[in-house]
Amino acid sequence: MIILAIDSGVEKTGFAILEKNRHEFKYLTSGLIRTNKRDNYQDRVHAIYKRLNDVIRTYKPRKVILEELFFFRNQKTAIKVSQTQGVIILLAAQNNTSLEFLTPLQIKQVVTGYGLSDKKSVRKMVELTIKLGKKIKEDDEIDAIACGLAYCYLNKL
Repeated sequence: MIILAIDSGVEKTGFAILEKNRHEFKYLTSGLIRTNKRDNYQDRVHAIYKRLNDVIRTYKPRKVILEELFFFRNQKTAIKVSQTQGVIILLAAQNNTSLEFLTPLQIKQVVTGYGLSDKKSVRKMVELTIKLGKKIKEDDEIDAIACGLAYCYLNKL
């Protein structure tokens, strides 16, 4: 089964593709969708939609895993991220792909063993667990990989 894990955002959306079999998983690829701050919001969300739709058409995932919006200090940011997640939910529905959410706490707990881990710890565990084959600079891409990794661990059987 192919899984698409996503760490959504307006400026940067990270995604990861993993292949999960009954007792093992394999990292296939990951990436980052960056939008231009100078573009209007509608065009930015549309760019995320188009790029993720291309990813879905290429890899044909059976499941989309989203990092659940948990807590934001900035309400304006939270609303925009949740609107981006709405577009991802629509994409999953349009492509007849099931959708699941994992909280940041669940992801960190599964990946690092501690639910309040920092980004550095998550990155380290992802890099130790998966042979990425490339240097990943952005936390959003690492977070998407961690989201997919957590899903695979939680659903081993």
